[in-house]
Amino acid sequence: MHMTRAKYHLGQVVRHRKHPFRGVVFDVDAMFSNTEEWYDAIPESSRPDRDQPFYHLLAENDDSYYVAYVSEQNLVPDHSGEPVDHPDLPDLFGDFENGHYPLHFQLN
Repeated sequence: MHMTRAKYHLGQVVRHRKHPFRGVVFDVDAMFSNTEEWYDAIPESSRPDRDQPFYHLLAENDDSYYVAYVSEQNLVPDHSGEPVDHPDLPDLFGDFENGHYPLHFQLN
């Protein structure tokens, strides 16, 4: 069995390494768990390895809010100290404090 350790944690603010968006981690898959159609839509030259953590983000850019699914290799920590304004954040997390969002609920 292959063990993978996630680099980022729930409530952490991260940004994409190449694209201009940032977001808050709200779920982590130990390895790729999205659809084949989603994976095949990524240009082959940019396609990430499946055998790494993938993160579900409440994401934002200058134009919109959305949910993103991003490989660990394409994320970096966000050290801006600025909160994320995604409208769904209050459903999952408490107020932004010390650079991250605390969970509202206990995980199993």
